Amino acid sequence: MPIHDPEKLKLAQKYLLYVKICRRCGARNAPSAEKCRRCRSKNLRWKRRELGR
Repeated sequence: MPIHDPEKLKLAQKYLLYVKICRRCGARNAPSAEKCRRCRSKNLRWKRRELGR
């Protein structure tokens, strides 16, 4: 079900692609997170956002 409205597409990408992933347990965290919400580890990375691979 593709999204054709550009505003809705930008909003969907914001919530689905701009998150931090914990390297220890794999949990999704908020972009502003300093520690993991599940295991409290500080080892976080940004979710990869490359398209077409």
